[in-house]
Amino acid sequence: MQRIKYFLRNPLRLLIVPITKLPYFRFIRETQDYQNPVNFNFWLVQKFLNIGGNRNVYWPVHPTSKVYDAENIIVGVDAYPGTMGGCYITGRGGLTIGDYTQIAPNVVIVTANHDVYDSRKHILAPVKIGKYCWIGAGAKIMPGVVLGDWTVVGAGAVVTRSFEEGYCILGGVPAKKIKELETEKCIPFENKIRYRGYIREDKFEIFRKKYLKA
Repeated sequence: MQRIKYFLRNPLRLLIVPITKLPYFRFIRETQDYQNPVNFNFWLVQKFLNIGGNRNVYWPVHPTSKVYDAENIIVGVDAYPGTMGGCYITGRGGLTIGDYTQIAPNVVIVTANHDVYDSRKHILAPVKIGKYCWIGAGAKIMPGVVLGDWTVVGAGAVVTRSFEEGYCILGGVPAKKIKELETEKCIPFENKIRYRGYIREDKFEIFRKKYLKA
């Protein structure tokens, strides 16, 4: 009876449930153990309704976030910049994000800068973020930065140089290392079924060759 009342209060569920059973939507069923599971409403707003202008991005993006030049961005498994609201992500200079890296709201990742002598020109510099990282709310990653695995960037930090060794916590403006992590306490994990955004890992290389420049 409770289930019937639920569907009567939410009539759209009568359509959503069978739709998500279709083979195309298997990513919804198979990412429910993720840190950032994909739900149908999220996909509908981004890919079908194109609210926010991120339809061509191959991973879940919140309608208040903006991703530019997604064809130059490689995201890892369960590592989706812009899934949280208010993010500004540019891939013009090339961006790589490792598996299981979490990116909080209002994060900025920039891969190109204006030339200080001629603002019409851009200086491209790729950004690489390792696995199991955590980029805190409002943090900014500047062009050319490389962050190693298990790098935690504190909320509001501005990272202007690389910390390739990883296993550390960064904070401040400009960011500096405020703590080293004990590597033996860092616990790697793997999702049972691996997705890079909406693309299964075993299909990603085909997708990459066909659609991406990175």
